Amino acid sequence: MANLMMDQCQAIRDDSSHAADLVRTGGRASYALARLAAYWPDPKTIFKGSLGIGKQAAWSEAIPLSDVKAIGAGLGGTVNDVLLTAMSGALRRYLQSRNQAVDRLDFRAIVPVNLRAPGKEEELGNKFGLVFLSLPIGIADPQQRLQELKRRMDGLKGSLEAPVAFGILTTIGASPQPLQDLVVKFFGTKGTGVMTNVIGPRQEIYLAGVPLESLMFWVPQSGRLGLGVSILSYNERVWLGVITDRGLVPDPERIVDAFEAEFTALQQAAQESRDVSGLEEATRQLDETLKALETMPPEGAEESEEAATRAVERCQALTRAGEPCKNPPLAGSDFCYVHQEQ
Repeated sequence: MANLMMDQCQAIRDDSSHAADLVRTGGRASYALARLAAYWPDPKTIFKGSLGIGKQAAWSEAIPLSDVKAIGAGLGGTVNDVLLTAMSGALRRYLQSRNQAVDRLDFRAIVPVNLRAPGKEEELGNKFGLVFLSLPIGIADPQQRLQELKRRMDGLKGSLEAPVAFGILTTIGASPQPLQDLVVKFFGTKGTGVMTNVIGPRQEIYLAGVPLESLMFWVPQSGRLGLGVSILSYNERVWLGVITDRGLVPDPERIVDAFEAEFTALQQAAQESRDVSGLEEATRQLDETLKALETMPPEGAEESEEAATRAVERCQALTRAGEPCKNPPLAGSDFCYVHQEQ
């Protein structure tokens, strides 16, 4: 009977804990939904406007993934942080080249987030949510831009914005077309472009016995968004692709060129950071060495102390041959028993 009561109490505690988790999750989901609804429309830039039929596309040269990781290690960021920072800088440069104001400018990238559970990769259907990442276009310094973008991205990682957006899209998918158009327009006004980073095969793959040199894909452009950025890694290399509406941005290759320039700037910043860190470490080691030297006795001091000790332990008299006496002194005396009597 006692065991039964204990089991019932444990079940009540488990149910209460589960209920509390549901309440907390529900509260976070409500907050995420309210946050999505409260987003102001993105500011008007050359990337937003009426879309036409024609599209333009450009892609970068392959970038070693090790270079991206080295930047992240030097400046403190993930591979995704580094690439999105370089892309933000590229958009800044392109806007400046088109005489657009960039000071204190932020606009959002709609970033798809995979919600499929590990081990379910082969299941059919789309299972992705969306997060709205505010890009710090107005920050000129690459390192400061990286830190700010990382801060914003880390804040999104702990939110339920992606699954809430997935729930909205799933529900709207079964709704009448006018309602679907309304939701698509809602999402479209909140962002300026779609940016996605896809991790491809980490090793070289083959097609009909021939090794595949590179891969590329383009993000879908919907919701009246005229800018799409696709980042793909494959076999320890990374490519960046840009697709634009021809009427808004007729020259996406200039954005790609600006991305490569920004990536080089991030490499230089990471190298300078490593140099400063190395100099600080060398200075610290030098300070420790100098402090250790200050506490060390002068050269020969140990030998002098030892000699003085030996002198006290020997008789202070001289032998008939004029040599120091090697006999130990008597207690309370500087002379041995031979010379004490003398």
